[in-house]
Amino acid sequence: MILTDSHAHIYAEQFKPDRDDALERAYAAGVSTILMPNIDHTSIDAMLETEARHPEHCFAMMGLHPCHVLKDFERELYRVEDWLTKRPFAGVGECGIDLYWDKTTLAWQQEALKVQLDLAKKYQLPIVLHTREAFQETAELVEAAQDGTLTGVFHCFSGTREEAERAIKLGFKLGIGGVATFKNGGLDQVLPHIGLEHLLLETDCPYLAPVPHRGKRNEPSYLPLVARRVAELLKKDVEEVAEATTTNARNLFKL
Repeated sequence: MILTDSHAHIYAEQFKPDRDDALERAYAAGVSTILMPNIDHTSIDAMLETEARHPEHCFAMMGLHPCHVLKDFERELYRVEDWLTKRPFAGVGECGIDLYWDKTTLAWQQEALKVQLDLAKKYQLPIVLHTREAFQETAELVEAAQDGTLTGVFHCFSGTREEAERAIKLGFKLGIGGVATFKNGGLDQVLPHIGLEHLLLETDCPYLAPVPHRGKRNEPSYLPLVARRVAELLKKDVEEVAEATTTNARNLFKL
C-alpha cells in the first residue's frame, strides 16, 4: 500500500528531536510522498532543508498561512513571489482564511488570499486552502478568481455535504485527515456521498492526530489510520483508497 500525505508540517519545530526517525516510520508505513506547505518566512529554511535531505519523498510548497497574515503581510507576500521565481515548488500554500483565532485581520487575510490565488494562476500551480471557520469567505474569493485554470485542495476539509459539493464544482479536491476518525467529526455524513476521485489524504502533522493518537503529536506514519477510516466510510478496500488518493495527489501537484 503506497500512500501520499498531501499536507504535513514535518519540518516543524516539534519534529526537531526525531525528524529523520519520523520520516523513516512514515516510509515503513507506506507513506512514500509528503507534501509540505509553508507557513511564513521563518519556516522556509527548515522546510527546504527537510526537502534537501529527503528529495525523493518530501516536496515543498510556498505560501503565507492565514494565521501569519499580520501588519507586514505585503512584505511576506513579496518574499513568497520572490521564492516562486527562484525554483520549482509543488504548490502555493498554505493560504486561505482563518476566523477561529482572530477575526480582526479578516480584510488582510482576504487581500493575502487574493494575491496568492493570482500567484497560483501566474505560476500554474495548485493552491492549498486553509478554511477554519471560514469556508464561505474562502469559497467566495476562489469563485471570483476561478477562470478555468485554478486548481487546488480545500485542506483539512470538515464541512458539510453542500460545502464539499461547492468545492468540487470549483474543480478542487478535498483534503481528508484525522478529523475523519473523530467520533463527532461529521465526515461520516459527508464522505459516503463523495467520489474517491475528489479526495486527497493528509495528516496536517503535527496537528490533528487521528484516533487512537488524538491529542498527541501527529506524524505521517499515522496516515494509514485515515486511509482505513475513509475506506470504511466509502465501503471500499483500503488499497483502492490508497491508490486513488495517491494518483489524485500526483496529478494535482504534478509529481
